[in-house]
This record gives sequence, C-alpha cells and structure tokens, in this order.
Amino acid sequence: MSNVGSAAGGYRVENPATGEVVESFDNATDAQIEEVLDAAHKGYLAWREKTIEERGAIVNKVAALFGERKEELATVIALEMGKPVAEGIEEAEFCEAIFNYYADNGPKFAADEPIESMSGGKAFIQRRPVGALLGIMPWNFPYYQVARFAAPNLVLGNTIILKHAEICPRSSAIIADMMKEAGIPEGVYNNIYATHEQIETIIADDRVEGVSLTGSERAGSAVAATAGKNLKKAVLELGGSDPYIVLDTDNMDEAVDPAWGTRLYNTGQVCNANKRMIVMDDIYEDFVSGLTKRAQDWTKGTPDEAGDGKYSPMSSRGAAENLRKQLDRAVEQGATLVGGELADDGSAYVSPAVLTGVTSDMDAYREELFGPVATVYKVGSDDDALKLANDTRFGLGGAVFAKDPERAAKLAQRLDVGMTNVNTPGGEGAEIPFGGTKRSGFGRELGPYGMDEFVNKRMYYVAD
Repeated sequence: MSNVGSAAGGYRVENPATGEVVESFDNATDAQIEEVLDAAHKGYLAWREKTIEERGAIVNKVAALFGERKEELATVIALEMGKPVAEGIEEAEFCEAIFNYYADNGPKFAADEPIESMSGGKAFIQRRPVGALLGIMPWNFPYYQVARFAAPNLVLGNTIILKHAEICPRSSAIIADMMKEAGIPEGVYNNIYATHEQIETIIADDRVEGVSLTGSERAGSAVAATAGKNLKKAVLELGGSDPYIVLDTDNMDEAVDPAWGTRLYNTGQVCNANKRMIVMDDIYEDFVSGLTKRAQDWTKGTPDEAGDGKYSPMSSRGAAENLRKQLDRAVEQGATLVGGELADDGSAYVSPAVLTGVTSDMDAYREELFGPVATVYKVGSDDDALKLANDTRFGLGGAVFAKDPERAAKLAQRLDVGMTNVNTPGGEGAEIPFGGTKRSGFGRELGPYGMDEFVNKRMYYVAD
C-alpha cells in the first residue's frame, strides 16, 4: 500500500475550529510518483487475474474496517475539515455499506450480458477492468467520496491511485492503511500527496487508463482538458445549485425542518444540497420566518457538540472568507441577509444565514454558495417555479414538495438535473446512482452504474 508524501498550500492538518496547523506533510517526489505508477500497473496485472469473487471477499473486509473504526475515522475528519462527529460516524457507516454493496453485487453487475444475434452464433458483452485509475477527491466527504470511486473499481479489477484534498492527509493515509489491513495487495491502492504538475504527469502516463474527479468546475475543466488531450476516460462530479421547490404544505414546521436540516448538513458544504429554495408566494413569508428563527437560534459548537441546534466550523478559514465575500456582494447588489457572520478569531466559523431578495442580475443568482446559507426565492405559479429551477448552468439534483404527489411529480419530471426527487430532499443509498448534467459534470457513481464507467465493455462472439 503506497502512502506517498503535497501541493503549493501544502498537505496539512489545519484545525478549522482554531486555524492552527497541527501537522504538515511533504509533497511526493517525482521519483515516488514513478514508483506508484509502476506499482499500480504491476498491481493491476496481478489483481485482474483474481476472480471477481476473490476480489469481493477482500473488499468485504475493507467494509468491515470502516464499521469497526467509525468513531476514530470521525474524529480525524472533525479535526481536518470540521465535520460534526455524529455525521462523520454516519459517513463511515455509509462507506461500509458501499464497499459491501459492490463486493456482494459485483459478480452480478459484471456478469456476461447476452446480446441477441441476428446472424447466428452467440454474442455477449463482457465487462472487464481497464487498468490503473486516478481519483482526485474533495474534502467535504473525505471517506464517502473515496468509497464510491474505489469500491466498484477494486471489485471490478482496476487499481487505484488516490490524490486527496490537501487538507485531508491523515484521513487519506488511514484509508490506505485500512486497505492494506484488509488484504488489498501492494500497488492496488495507492495514496499520493501529489502536486498539480504531478497530476498532469499521472493522467498523461500510458499506465493510467482514466481519471475520476469530484470538485469544482474549475478543477473539473482542467482535469477534463488534460484527460481529453491524452485520450483518457473521465468521470466528473462538479458543483451544484439544486432547486428545492415547496408548492404547499399543511404544516409549516414539517416543511421547514427538512429544508433547514438538508441545507445545514455538513455545515452546508454538500454538492447536491438545496442551495435554491423556491417557495410558493402564499407560504413564502411563513417559510422564511421559520428558516430565520432556526438560523438565529443555532449556536456555535465544536464538531463534538455539533448537531441539531449547534453548528460546526466550515472546512477552512479560506472557504469561510470566500463565502462571506459572496454574501457581502449579494447584499451590495440588493439582497437581504440574516446571519452569515464570519468569526473574527481566525477560525472557520460562519453563522447560519438566510438570504432573500436575490434577482437574476445578481452574482448570487448564478453562483454556488458552499456553506450554511439558505437562499429563498418566491414564485407565483408552478410554471414560474419550474422556469426558475431550470435557469442555472448546474444540473446536479432537485426536489419538489407538494401535498399532491402527482402535482410534485409533474414538476420533478421536468427538472434539468441528473437526480430528481418527489417529496424527499434526495434518494440516498449505496444502490442509488449519483451524478449530474450540464456543468455539474458527467458519469455516474453508486448503484449498478457506478461499476459501469471504467470498464472495457468487450464484445465476445462465438460462431455457430
């Protein structure tokens, strides 16, 4: 298990609750990157020779370790990026489910698929691994993002080179250690502290067959350009500004609670969070009042304390300052803000906020606000709600709520998104595919389709 030593800001553990740099890690050397490329390729040549059932049995052991070590894992990412400990435990449990899902279902997903032949003989599509893959993962879900990329590909027979976010060096090292403990062979899973220049080198290398990135539009564009230039398959999961349409309700608390809880999950740092709440005019004032009360009632807490009623720091001081700049610009352009106070002690705390009065000529209308901010829009009809929902360059997810499920479904079916939901913030599970359209990226993770991306769909024909 390679665990190779960061980029310009440096790989470091920086406590967002205090701003203190707790530990720093060295960048990988070019020689170490070459060693990893060689190990990943050689590892692939041996790993693919095991049966998918043999690979699955080892991946089941990876799953078990996520379950056994969930409290420790949660503590590590609480220090790295401020995740509430209770949510970190949930994240580790979800990883356990994802690794088990692919270990248990992989043989079925990768089974030969008969194709009806019109010319006699027998034709099949066979799903075969392709080789070493590069994963570039973000800090907001340090374990889950790795799991949904690594689990299906390890079971299928590909090998993994994992470049994590620069603020997640401990958690990424622990994942590599757990892989080794579970019995993943040398070279099959590799953790690297690579620079941006080294990432380009890896993507260009003939021993690497694809790249999966979860991150910003800017990062996705850069990686996709490098992948395209080198004729490599890419999967991209990028930003989102998901619509969350509330058409009516008989119980305002039952409408507001899930909207607020969804928006504040992971301190608002979720790609497919409900970043644009679109509410019918006859319930708008009460809905905004409910959100505002919650924003004002919530108090600052440590990740250990965070949960209902207490908020955690954002991932870093830089992220917090950037969000505050976006909010300041929105207010300057005429929007109304309640909350959103940036801590003055150098920490990454931003108090929960409600933003209203955003119009299409403001920057906030087009931007993704990645933090604890509920942005609410008022509409007068179902058609207006749909028009506003689709007026974005993003297309990750969306949800529609109404007392009449058919009314909600009518709108949900017309959302230009990769994931659309009726009367729930979002379908979730190891079996539920995840991914977007438009500038939110392309490709799918999780579910059966998560094992159908980095695959040689080989045609196999046997003549009569």
